[in-house]
Amino acid sequence: MLSILKHRAFRHMFAAQVIAITGTGLATVALGLIAYDLAGADAAMVLGIALTIKMLSYVTLAPIAAALATQYPRRSWLVSLDIIRAMVALALPFVSEIWQIYVLIFVMQAASAGFAPAFQATIPDILPDEDDYTNALSLSRLAFDLESLLSPALAALLLTLVAAESLFFGTALGFVASAFLVVSVALPSPSPGTAHGFYDRTTLGIRIYLRTPRLRGLLGLSAAAAAISSLVIINTVVIIRAELGLGEHQVALALASFGAGSMIAAFALPRILPQFTDRAVMMAGAGLAILAQIGLAIGTTAYGPSLWAVLVSWLLSGLGYSTILTPSGRLLKRSAAAPDRPAVFAAQFTLSHGCWLVTYPLAGWSMSRFGMAPSLLLLSAIACLGLIYAQRQWPAKGDRQPVSPNRSDK
Repeated sequence: MLSILKHRAFRHMFAAQVIAITGTGLATVALGLIAYDLAGADAAMVLGIALTIKMLSYVTLAPIAAALATQYPRRSWLVSLDIIRAMVALALPFVSEIWQIYVLIFVMQAASAGFAPAFQATIPDILPDEDDYTNALSLSRLAFDLESLLSPALAALLLTLVAAESLFFGTALGFVASAFLVVSVALPSPSPGTAHGFYDRTTLGIRIYLRTPRLRGLLGLSAAAAAISSLVIINTVVIIRAELGLGEHQVALALASFGAGSMIAAFALPRILPQFTDRAVMMAGAGLAILAQIGLAIGTTAYGPSLWAVLVSWLLSGLGYSTILTPSGRLLKRSAAAPDRPAVFAAQFTLSHGCWLVTYPLAGWSMSRFGMAPSLLLLSAIACLGLIYAQRQWPAKGDRQPVSPNRSDK
């Protein structure tokens, strides 16, 4: 997997990604502390609204940003968005009203909605070999998992030395460093796509996506992944603290178990994917995660909640979750011609975050309203529906040719 770092362009882009997501992790911790200073006991509501704003901006703005991105050199586009995010990070320590947090978060996430799909669409251009690209996807997944584990620890260490507001300056430095790394390499500029006019460019990715069976299957699997991960992200604290009566260390251990499962998949997939179809691997991952969470629900109902049962279920859930997500870039790459690829990546960005926009509040509501086992069963049922939809929409045998927005991939 690490052998792909010999590619200079990818090495610099990967370093930019790692630095930027680490800075974002620091900002997440600092934002929670500032929200508590401003809102006190209502800090959870403030953060919940901020998360909703983030998801809404991703869902609504990514296709628009993808249409705009085709009009500018890709390197200039990415650097400009990094600079905007750095400026927002520098402004966050000076907020004095809650509404200011909401405005700045919207601006930052709007920039991220433009940055992430363009960044993701660049990687297959600089790594045309499919094995190299698979390794890049696994390495990227590993970076996200490590960030989720290490950023809180890094933030805790820094908070012993500096005030919470200073973490935002670390975030800004991360975005500036990301911009410098992007500038340091030559990137392919976007070619003219098949769509003309702003409306056509804005809807191009969605039209290609919904007319491609394998991508409709990916949408079902994205819904399954969202249901699986929402249970973990939203409900772990309540399960460990309220249901089991344990402490913060056990919460961290449970989240680490999910992350460990995801990292195991990231290491294993470059060896597995050449031997099996993406469809078989991704659906097996979804099935594994669903069975793990249904098993936890049944065990909890029969014998009561258990920390070991949660840890095993979260480990298998993380393994399945990463097995769904990591190969998705391969499907997007082969489902559109190079000029249309940024639009298709933006469509996946929009639709997958739309799934989380539904499953995040549903996970929280079901846990508070019905408890642990019913919440597990409800979200598992949604994941099952996503898997069934994927199986029906994505034929076991399909061609590997890109599609135009004017025909379906049969």
